[in-house]
Amino acid sequence: MNGYQRNLFDYLESTARRLPGKTAFSDERQSLTFGELYARALAVGLSVAETAGTFNRPVAVIASRSAGPVVGMLGALAAGSFYVPVDAKTPPERMRALMEDLRPALILVPREKADPFAWLAEFAPLLPQDRTETEVPPETEATLAGRRERILDADPAYMIFTSGSTGRPKGIPVSHRSVIDFTEWMAEACGVTENDVLGNQAPFHFDLSVKDLYQTLKLGASCVILGPKCFSFPLLLIRALNEHGVTTLIWATSAFRMTAVSGVLEREVPYTVKKIILGGEALQAAHLNIWRRALPECRFINLYGPTEVTVDCAWFPIDPEKEYRDGEPVPIGKACRNMEILLLGEDLRPVPDGEPGEICVRGTGLAKGYYNDPEKTARAFVQNPLNPHYPDLLYRTGDIAKKDGDGNLVFLARADDQIKRAGYRIELGEIESALAAVGGIGEAVCLFDAKEDRLICVYSGSAKEEEIAGELGKRLPRYMIPNEYRPMKALPHNANGKIDRAELKKSFGL
Repeated sequence: MNGYQRNLFDYLESTARRLPGKTAFSDERQSLTFGELYARALAVGLSVAETAGTFNRPVAVIASRSAGPVVGMLGALAAGSFYVPVDAKTPPERMRALMEDLRPALILVPREKADPFAWLAEFAPLLPQDRTETEVPPETEATLAGRRERILDADPAYMIFTSGSTGRPKGIPVSHRSVIDFTEWMAEACGVTENDVLGNQAPFHFDLSVKDLYQTLKLGASCVILGPKCFSFPLLLIRALNEHGVTTLIWATSAFRMTAVSGVLEREVPYTVKKIILGGEALQAAHLNIWRRALPECRFINLYGPTEVTVDCAWFPIDPEKEYRDGEPVPIGKACRNMEILLLGEDLRPVPDGEPGEICVRGTGLAKGYYNDPEKTARAFVQNPLNPHYPDLLYRTGDIAKKDGDGNLVFLARADDQIKRAGYRIELGEIESALAAVGGIGEAVCLFDAKEDRLICVYSGSAKEEEIAGELGKRLPRYMIPNEYRPMKALPHNANGKIDRAELKKSFGL
């Protein structure tokens, strides 16, 4: 790879030439070296290129927890297309809605389990997402390199679908330049190297997996795709981490939390893990402290950002000497390189330091908007109100934060989780931080019943109502204490592993 980099496929090409025999990705069934991954991706890329109308168009990739989708995604990039990972377990009705919105040029399906996806042929031609080639003919390399030469770094590299407020998924295309900028920054800031072994937790249809994917490809690290059973049986998870010598976890905070509250770290420790990089939800001190006791020498980094800003826009390296009390939120820190975060009020003017405001983001990480939805794009990606002189877009995240005394951002809640009760403005996230510190609680959320003016605590674990209320009374003012406590065996989670608040509200008629 020489000169200015403008295409993500360059990472694989460069590393495959430098470390062809080193393991790149492995799953429960196979492992692929960088050389094998390169050859297979080019073989898929040639098939994509031979399908009419695929240049710079979306190629859907049916994604499971295996190395196959990685080959497919990189094959799409090799051919000058952009990939759209789609969860293989997506219910048919949602899959249909997604494909109707996307209208992909091509759909890459699992090579050995293609039959369940045969019906998708009504939307686009189907091809295998993986190949077995180990040799790359020079003419194939030349053909595909010529297609990639036509791609600009401003063109989309991938598109991620997330849940939409209307019930239909929304597609978010992200450019090569945005991902390259983020990947270069992350390798430097988080200290990932080619000597690391990453333990992949995030599914490939979830944007957090972008970090695993491109840190591996850029640096020549190895990535172990952990099997789904690992996250159902925590002891299996810890043993898998040790068996594979995993050094770095780039995980969703939800998986970190569930492992912490399972109690497994009191019995067995992932002794090879040296770095844990988190994101996706607010990090609570109670869960961080459990992991710190198990791994006192481990480095912890808290990241924040929605899909629309290319995975993350803020980071907070946690000081190993700093102690956080249970019930205390961990900051999300300051902006990543080449990004700026503004806290704006309802009038889109900056709020005073220490006051809550909406996180609004500008910089190279901004996505290209929403696919086939200019109205939603115009509502979320707005002109910077502090700069009327030329087009300068901000992304309005809908998240509320404030600055602490050190100038670090502290996430408070979603804007729609900020409520008014008894004349007080309440952040439900503050109540949930306090709940995380209560012994006997596994997971917990706080919901607001506006009709009855009630706060409802929904939780899993062995804690009793009176115990929870007593502990909260030590941490929160009376007007923030829930009126009702509803225990559940387990809280529902969405496809990305986050607690499904929408499902809870629906089930409780809120």
